[in-house]
Amino acid sequence: MTSESDSSPDPADANPALRARVPDHVAEGCFSTGAIVMTGPSEFIIDFLQTIGRPHRVASRVVIPHPVMPQFIDALQTNLDLYRNRFGDPPSPPANPQQNQARRPTPQEIYDDLKMPDHVLSGVYANGVMIGHGASEFGLDFLTSFFPQSAVSSRVFVAAGQVPRLLDSLKGAVRQLEQRRQQQTENQANFPGIGIDPAEGPSDPSGNPNSSDLGADGGQRHNGTGGDPPNPDSSTGGPPSDNDTPDSDSEPKT
Repeated sequence: MTSESDSSPDPADANPALRARVPDHVAEGCFSTGAIVMTGPSEFIIDFLQTIGRPHRVASRVVIPHPVMPQFIDALQTNLDLYRNRFGDPPSPPANPQQNQARRPTPQEIYDDLKMPDHVLSGVYANGVMIGHGASEFGLDFLTSFFPQSAVSSRVFVAAGQVPRLLDSLKGAVRQLEQRRQQQTENQANFPGIGIDPAEGPSDPSGNPNSSDLGADGGQRHNGTGGDPPNPDSSTGGPPSDNDTPDSDSEPKT
């Protein structure tokens, strides 16, 4: 993890700033007002949503290997700490009134109400990330770091006030994965042949819905890079509304 500044990098620096090519079709990025985090057998899937207007839609789907997610979390936490040192605490978004409803929608119901364009259906692979921030937004550049050059596979803008909630959701997803792996190890010791489920859908790591909004670009950058195999788990936001994201404890149908 490194930071970028206006000065040129020191050739002797053992961890220089990461550089990546930005393809034309990725350069303009997308604005996201929420995110759903799901878990697969070897990866996390993050669906960045646009819930302004109808129908709500998935603006970008990013597939992150399991070992890379903790590095993404560390980079996001570092950038958030820098933001707080510079601007103070980001403004908290208003609570979603639908969070108190008697029954939260299932993942299948959530995705039934979401439009998913064909070009985002299979998602983009990312084994690294560059994060920058301005006074009101964070910019997330997800990278595919392969020889001979890294490239930005998806660029997403997130409102600063939603970053702490997104961070909590990602941390909760990793904790859930670790708990499932521990339970799997215990089950295998007691009942050989029993393993972890091959896939898991959106779930609520804290028992309360989490959501996140996204904003523009700019500011200092911190890089979190990966390269190991993927790691699954999941967290989301509340039911889709104009200002929030979906969340559910149930497993989506596939």
